[in-house]
Amino acid sequence: MKKSIEEIAKLDGRYSLRAFQFVHEGLGFSVKKYYGSEAEDSGPHHITGKQLCLGLAEFAAEKWGRMAKVTLNQLGIKSTQDFGNIVYLMVEHKWMHARPEDTIEEFGDVYNFEEVFEKNYQFSNSKN
Repeated sequence: MKKSIEEIAKLDGRYSLRAFQFVHEGLGFSVKKYYGSEAEDSGPHHITGKQLCLGLAEFAAEKWGRMAKVTLNQLGIKSTQDFGNIVYLMVEHKWMHARPEDTIEEFGDVYNFEEVFEKNYQFSNSKN
């Protein structure tokens, strides 16, 4: 029987349940970013670890704004390698799929959180 995301988070202990939920939701966001409307029309789509990390940065910035880095850190996520660790735990438990050529190393040092979420943060021009 497939373990729930809650069980995976509890068994691993490094990341909060919200961290797993964020990465899982962020995968859908990232697939739509790279495949557009085609993402909904056909079967599963593959994105690389780097593409997922870039999509997760955008997703976090949209979701939490200037608090993205602080929020991710509170969830236990301090680097892109943490995204990879969560992804591969989810792959191991059948919540995500990886191709044979995919590796966890794809997630290492994709970007620096301080650079992306603080120094180079772009304020949105839209008013919500």
